[in-house]
Amino acid sequence: MFKLSRREMLQSSSAGFGALALHSLLAEEAQADQSTRLPQFAPKAKRVIFLFMKGGPSQVDTFDYKPLLQKSDHKDFPFEKPRVQFAPTGELLASPWKFQRYGESGIAVSELFPHVAQCVDDLCILNSCHGTNPAHGGASLKLHTGSDTFVRPSMGSWVTYGLGSENNNLPGFITICPTLAHGGTKNWSSAFLPAAHSGTPLGNASQTSEQARVKFINNEHLSPVQQRQQLNLTQALNRNFQVTTGPNPELEARIQSFELAFRMQSQMPEALDLATESQSTHELYGTNEPGTADFGRQCLMARRFAERGVRFVQVTHSNTDRQWDQHGNLRKDHEKNAAEVDKPIAGLLRDLKQRGLLQDTLVLWGGEFGRTPTCQGTGHDGRDHNPEGFTMWMAGGGVRAGIQYGATDDYGFYAIRDKVHIHDVHATMLHLLGLNHEDLTYRHAGRDFRLTDVAGHVVHDIIA
Repeated sequence: MFKLSRREMLQSSSAGFGALALHSLLAEEAQADQSTRLPQFAPKAKRVIFLFMKGGPSQVDTFDYKPLLQKSDHKDFPFEKPRVQFAPTGELLASPWKFQRYGESGIAVSELFPHVAQCVDDLCILNSCHGTNPAHGGASLKLHTGSDTFVRPSMGSWVTYGLGSENNNLPGFITICPTLAHGGTKNWSSAFLPAAHSGTPLGNASQTSEQARVKFINNEHLSPVQQRQQLNLTQALNRNFQVTTGPNPELEARIQSFELAFRMQSQMPEALDLATESQSTHELYGTNEPGTADFGRQCLMARRFAERGVRFVQVTHSNTDRQWDQHGNLRKDHEKNAAEVDKPIAGLLRDLKQRGLLQDTLVLWGGEFGRTPTCQGTGHDGRDHNPEGFTMWMAGGGVRAGIQYGATDDYGFYAIRDKVHIHDVHATMLHLLGLNHEDLTYRHAGRDFRLTDVAGHVVHDIIA
């Protein structure tokens, strides 16, 4: 067994304790990869909040009103159904919910979302989104990473890779209560990008948002000064080892993660302390009501992270494997799901707006796909997966407000006008952040990769 004396260890550590004088330089180097970088052109947004509705909310029951579908309940779908379907479906199913027009824009919104409907003049509703995969796992990976077949960096990772972080004491990419199903950690990983750009998860879908905390954020045994001294020695040894072995991406990632973990102690506890918010703010988000408390806390945390410079925040609505996935029990479960998120989402939009944050914060809402206008299951009360045409919406961050863009057919099955592919959503998001999706690349395995792969177009018509 190889033994190293104390004297030999100190001598090999760049003159022993003299190496500790490097600590300020090491800290700067560790922060450099996360520091703010200039966008490629003038951005309209500085950050993104992604509200992920896992399972696939139904577009024809939420933000894509179809009068003809309402008149065609129990009738046969008059067109050919997709060649590849997740499962067979039957006749047409009219929406169980009424739609009403709101705001100066007069956009029709389902009674499932009465609070968000009051904010409709701030929304840019994309009614013609479409994807390529009818299965949850593949579609979720496509939405998050741009690929449903290979492990690729998530969109949050690409954003922080392109722009860095506005706050070196917090992660640049945070995901709150993410689902561990259907791709799991791959949905927020950095894949082949430097590990510093991976999403930092707070809790997961099996926990309440009250439990979404950073473990061991407080050290009861060592003071900050002692921790800094301990870390300086560890980092000096790591750097010395790196000099002898050459470039080591994994070790570099570990060095940076140690530095970020130390710095997070100064701001993360305060950022997660919702008790400092006013009673009116808690009422706005619904954190004081049983049905909305859990998602309300997630949305309030998202606002607090956004105003502290976190570049990409994801909030996931998924306390089960299914959540918005109503192959049956559509009336009961879609109503329950909408009631849990409606007030918190509207609260987030209003809060961002009144604080002056909405103008440079892009809010993105949607699931991995939509649902069929045809029925599934028993009791004429379910819808199947539908990547052929569905709705997502954006707000703030430089998009046109109070508009609907694109359209599905008269029944809401296929996107047919001004179609917006998932790649187009990614390209547009990056453009709003001041990044050209074709130029934001990373060399890996002999080729240049990007979030949009070899596709994607910026939807200029929705940009203000």
